[in-house]
Amino acid sequence: MAFSLTENRRSQDWINLVLAVCLFISPWVVGFAGEAAAAWNAWVVAVVLGAIAVAALTAFAEWEEWINLLLGIWLVISPWTLGFAAMAGAMWTAIVLGALVAVVSAWAVWDYRQHPHAHA
Repeated sequence: MAFSLTENRRSQDWINLVLAVCLFISPWVVGFAGEAAAAWNAWVVAVVLGAIAVAALTAFAEWEEWINLLLGIWLVISPWTLGFAAMAGAMWTAIVLGALVAVVSAWAVWDYRQHPHAHA
């Protein structure tokens, strides 16, 4: 059972890595690369999220999942905080990817809290 729990955690980290890549390319794919606040927000958060996901894949630490959870929440509120809520593509990209990151990270924290010895 410990093997499956460890693999489950790894899948959460892989999901966050894929979401980081999606977030990084989203300004070009969705078409908001010319909007500085929205694009730079996506790029910076994607790089941090990706770096933490890679770190979690190599050596798990609960704090990494908490940082990812905060990054997900930040993405959800960033359209209003940074003033790009009027740009529908950028706004929905941040909200959807942020919600996905937050859910996956909360799932990882919950999984760790339920089975802390399986992650050692």
